[in-house]
Amino acid sequence: MSDLEDDDVPQLSSHALAALQEFYAEQKQHTNPGGGEKYNVGRIEENWLSQFWYSQETALRLAEEAIAAAGEGGRVACVSAPTVYQKLRELRGEDLAVYVFEYDRRFAVYGEEFVFYDYNNPLDLPEDIAAHSFHLVVADPPYLSEECLRKTSETIKYLTQGKILLCTGAVMEEEAAKLLGVRMCKFIPKHTRTLANEFRCYVNYDSGLDHDV
Repeated sequence: MSDLEDDDVPQLSSHALAALQEFYAEQKQHTNPGGGEKYNVGRIEENWLSQFWYSQETALRLAEEAIAAAGEGGRVACVSAPTVYQKLRELRGEDLAVYVFEYDRRFAVYGEEFVFYDYNNPLDLPEDIAAHSFHLVVADPPYLSEECLRKTSETIKYLTQGKILLCTGAVMEEEAAKLLGVRMCKFIPKHTRTLANEFRCYVNYDSGLDHDV
């Protein structure tokens, strides 16, 4: 190729090149997270696709609640709740099965336990995800809207054998009760960032989250 032709090849600016290198470095890290560290909360960082992360204390409390609610040999579905999923992976015993239903494809690093999920298509799930195949569904709808909660509720009711742990805004209390038969708990979840709306947990079973905290 001549020097003239070389000059015609588009060149990346230094800023664009740095951004591209950073992207490739992140991709390498996500595809090879490195042993047990990949299950740590915060290993995959927040961005516009995913939920705001729960604090470590809240993630631990919700994961412990999920383990107790699912019981020995239980199956837990985390719907748009990746922080709880990551903490469950950190804590679980060999007899607990955990899946993360998530729009953010970065969570595909978790292999078969990752299920791509778009709340706009609430029942568009893989064939091997059978109806009522989870002892507990932990769900955190990505938006505080009636539409989002209604569509996510379709997924929840399809997946669960009965127990539901819902995390969403306090403003959704009436709608959540109507759609899922859940009630607000005493436990108040916290996030790593301050949110504009008060956030609460809701359940439809006798939960440790409803005891004095």
